[in-house]
Amino acid sequence: MKPKKNPNVEIGRNSSLYFAIGLNLMLLLSWQMLEFKSYENELVSIDVLDVQSELEEEIPVVDQINTPPPPPPPPAVIQENLQIVDDVEDVEETIIESTETDQSDAIAEVVHVEDVEVVEVEEDVEVAFAIIEDVPVFPGCEGMSKEKTKACFQTKIQEHVIKHFTYPEAALDLGIQGRVSVLFVVDANGVVSGIRSRGPDKILEKEAERIISLLPKMKPGKQRGKPVKVSYAVPIFFKYLEG
Repeated sequence: MKPKKNPNVEIGRNSSLYFAIGLNLMLLLSWQMLEFKSYENELVSIDVLDVQSELEEEIPVVDQINTPPPPPPPPAVIQENLQIVDDVEDVEETIIESTETDQSDAIAEVVHVEDVEVVEVEEDVEVAFAIIEDVPVFPGCEGMSKEKTKACFQTKIQEHVIKHFTYPEAALDLGIQGRVSVLFVVDANGVVSGIRSRGPDKILEKEAERIISLLPKMKPGKQRGKPVKVSYAVPIFFKYLEG
């Protein structure tokens, strides 16, 4: 009996093809096995550093020492000097008499107004020439009204300065010139006093005071009918012409 064979089905017909496919699969698997790497999970510990706690300075705790207060000073001992008097001896008692005067014995001293002497103190008043009621009367200005007497006084002062004016030679040599303001007082007796001056140099001041000191005695000025001191200021110019 002959076996039946299918000519289209032949086992050895494609064996080389299957062998090549299987070989490629084996090579592929082998390559994959070589390339494959396994990693082991490692446990990592991460510590958190507390910087604030590290920076904090450790402050030592100091216990407060309660110091007991010092003991109070002992009370002062007051020694009393006691004099013991024997009852047998008699103690002399001192009798203090009152120094008050009895009203019945008081003597009333009566002071009469007539017995009091009233002393009037003269006031040393100094009034400026501009506000004085009655200006001093310069010799030659008598018998004029108040306004004319005042104008006459000023004119006479200027004439007196021009008459007695002398330029100091020392001031000329040094080239000193300028204005000297002179202040003086006509006192309650009409005499010129209290001469003061201010100028550019002592030489000119001395000459200006000399001129004013030569003023004559006048009739004193009056305030409310009483003679008083009257102050007056006059400027004196020292100026030389070169030529």
